Parts: sequence; structure tokens; C-alpha cells
Amino acid sequence: MKKDKNISEFKADTQTIIENKELNFLEALIPVIILMGLLFYNIVFAEGELLGAYSNQFILLIGGLIAAFVGFFNKVSILRMVTEIWENLKSVFIPIMILFLVGALAGTWLVSGVIPAMVYYGLQVLSPEIFLPASVIISAIISIATGSSWTTSATVGIALVGIGTALGINSGMIAGAVISGAYFGDKMSPLSDTTNLAPAMAGTDLFTHIRYMSFTTVPTIIVTLIVFSILSFVIKTTGSADVSNLLQTIKTTFNISPWLFLVPLAVIALILLKTKPLIALSAGVILAAIFAFIFQPEILNNLGSSKINSIITSMFSDTQIITENENLNDLFSAGGMKGMLWTIYLIICAMVFGGIMDGIGALSRITSALLSLATSVFGLFASTVISCLGLNTIASDQYLAIVIPGKMFKKAFQDKGLAPENLSRTLEDSGTVTSVLIPWNTCGAYQSGVLGVGVSEYFFYAIFNWLSPFTTLLFAAFSIKIKQLKTQKQF
Repeated sequence: MKKDKNISEFKADTQTIIENKELNFLEALIPVIILMGLLFYNIVFAEGELLGAYSNQFILLIGGLIAAFVGFFNKVSILRMVTEIWENLKSVFIPIMILFLVGALAGTWLVSGVIPAMVYYGLQVLSPEIFLPASVIISAIISIATGSSWTTSATVGIALVGIGTALGINSGMIAGAVISGAYFGDKMSPLSDTTNLAPAMAGTDLFTHIRYMSFTTVPTIIVTLIVFSILSFVIKTTGSADVSNLLQTIKTTFNISPWLFLVPLAVIALILLKTKPLIALSAGVILAAIFAFIFQPEILNNLGSSKINSIITSMFSDTQIITENENLNDLFSAGGMKGMLWTIYLIICAMVFGGIMDGIGALSRITSALLSLATSVFGLFASTVISCLGLNTIASDQYLAIVIPGKMFKKAFQDKGLAPENLSRTLEDSGTVTSVLIPWNTCGAYQSGVLGVGVSEYFFYAIFNWLSPFTTLLFAAFSIKIKQLKTQKQF
């Protein structure tokens, strides 16, 4: 292909990096500044509905259009920009397929009773003497099973806050424990949209991302559990933790059995055996469908005209199982593949914006400026963390705090010879978990509203969330588990 005038390119691993000598740093920032301004206005003043339900997606496309105008002004051809968009879209084909499978998995795990069984046995861990660490563990279990910190807080979280308050425990402590566990599970669950989004932006696969993320996430949650265990010794509780109504409702609605755990255990085994994500997740869907026929025939009969139709619906569309307890109804609902469309559209729009920014040489210009400030590996990690925190504060959305830094810093990490899982881990350690610590961020507003506890009340006790970025920076500072590209030597 004939190169555009004043544009050169070189290879870093398998990724083409485009430089545009015509483009200066301020021009490269124009699309980013306008994008950030629109996102800020959308979240703060338009309540996320500036352009409808898909406002963030449309704003990313507007940012791409502005980037295209900047490119035209700097002698970049349409063909170059379209080519880069296409390359970007091809790179996320597998992640998008995984997201669809994640939706199907969530639906089939619900109707098969896998998720209800996890909730049922998880709630029985409760004991007044260990209420706070137990709340972390329960929230983590539910969040891993559902892939959603929001759903966990809106269901089990509400129950735990109510129970803990009755025991005389500070509501900020309880909310902090719930949020810590919920966001740990959200990070580590293959069902989570942010856990799929981060590796898609960084250029690695889902299970590599989860395995690599565990190096910083597990120590952080261990410290969190230790702190809450210590707090349990110094606070006084009264009364008893009664979750009998929740347990009875779950047992009445579903056929609960320990055998249901064979489904997630099989998926975990396949993951540990380094099976391809598409195969592992497909196996999880198929096994859950079989278990649904065996363990939940009444549920399937109530959901559709036939058992097979109910299974297919759970895979592709909305499914809700109504119980006698309203607090459980939100938990026992799933969107199937349809529920993944918002995130998939966001990825596609981000790839369009990023592709045009690639094509006009803007990303190269911006990352070059950032790299001139981040002269060390630690400096690069610190810059990424600061960018994620800044976007969570300014754009008020955790998805954008993953998407934009992920796209902007991807090539910078490659330039330093760092494997993409370093970036994906940092995006989650600093983008996903800190969103709940900002009152005007969508996550902070949601959690404080649902749990009835202000951000200022639970901020200090959301230990996992504010400790995570420090942990990732600590690992970077001491070169702990900083994986380099295969062409580079480990250090």
C-alpha cells in the first residue's frame, strides 16, 4: 500500500505504529479534549442521556469524526483511516465473541441453578463474630458468579447492610466490605464486562488477563480480609444474623444441590489447563444447559413454552426468575447475549475512535509526549494509573477509564517491550475499582444510592478499591511480575 505523504510507520511486535510529521501535539489533543468535554457534560449535566441510552458510544464516534477532520487537515487519506479502523475491529473479533458467550453463560448458569446455589451456600457463611470478613467473602463469591458488582450490591449487599446495621456495626464498614468483595469478584470473574473490556483494549486474551491480574489482586484482597478480620475483633455486635428468609426463598424456588458446582469447577479446570476461552466458555454454557434439564425442570417449564425454548431464551435474551423475596428478583435475572450489546457497541465505537486516532498519527504523537515524561517502566505504569484515575474523575465512567487509556497507552507499553497483560492489569487495578470512590462517577452514585451509605462514609473502608492502584505501582516499582514481550529478556 502506498504511504501517505509525511507519514512513516514501524513495527513494535505485530502492531503497526503510525507517525505523522505534519501533526503537532496540540492538534493531536484536539479530539481527546473535545471527547472528554462531551463525556463530562453527558455524565454530569445530562445524566448520561445526552444522545440517548448509547450516549457514550455516539460521543466516541463524534470524537472519531473530529479526529478525521484533524487528519484531513494534516494530509491523511480516508483510505489510511478506514484501514486502521478495520485493523482495530479485526483485533477485537475474538473478545466480542467471548462477550457473547459470557452473556449466554450468565443466562444458563441462572436457569440451571448454578448462580442461586452459589448465593445459597455463600449466605450460610455468615456469623456475627466474623461478619465483616464474611461479607467480603460472600460478596466476592456472588460477584464472581454473576460478574457484576452492581447486582451484588443491589441484592446481597442490601441484605448485608441491613443485617450488619441490626448487629450494631457501622454502616460505612459494612458497605466498604461489600464493595471490596464485590469489586474483587467483578475483576476476577470471566462474566464481568470490564474484565473482558480491559484485555480487549490492551490486546491480550481474557484468561491470560485474569491469571496475570491475580498477582496484584490476590495480595490486595488478602490484606483487605486481614484488616476486616482485625476490625471484627475490636467492634461489638449484638443480636444474630438471620438470613433464613433468603435461604428459604432460594431453596423453594430452585432445586439446590452441591452437584451444581460441577459446572463452574469444569470451567475453572479448563481455564487452568489453558483451554482456549471460546472452548472453555462454550463448555460452561453446554454443561449448564444439561444441568438445567436435570435440576430445574420446573423453572424451565415456567419460563417458556418448552424446556428447550427456555434454554435458548436464557442464552440470547432477557431472563428473570420471580421469587417471593423482591430483593432476590434483581439477582435472579440475566440479559443473555442481548445484555452484552451495550459493552460490545462501546468496544466497536472505541475501535473506530482509536483507529482514526491511529491513522492520523495522533496516538503516536500523544504517547511520545507521555513517554518523554515517563522515562522509566515505573513512570509508564504511574502515567497509566493517573490517566485512569483522571478519567474516572472527569468522565465519571469506569468503562471510559478503561477504554481511552487502554487505547492511548497500548503502543507505549509495546515500545517499552512490555507484554499487553501489564496494561490490562493496570487498567483494572486503577480504572475499574476506583470508579466507586468518586461520588459523581456512575459507580459511586449507584453504590451509595443502592446501599444507602455515602461515598464519604465507606471510602476509607473500601480498602480493596483504594489499595489496588498502590499495589500495582508497588509491583512496578520493584519489577515484580512485570512480564516483557517474548522477544525481550525477563527482569
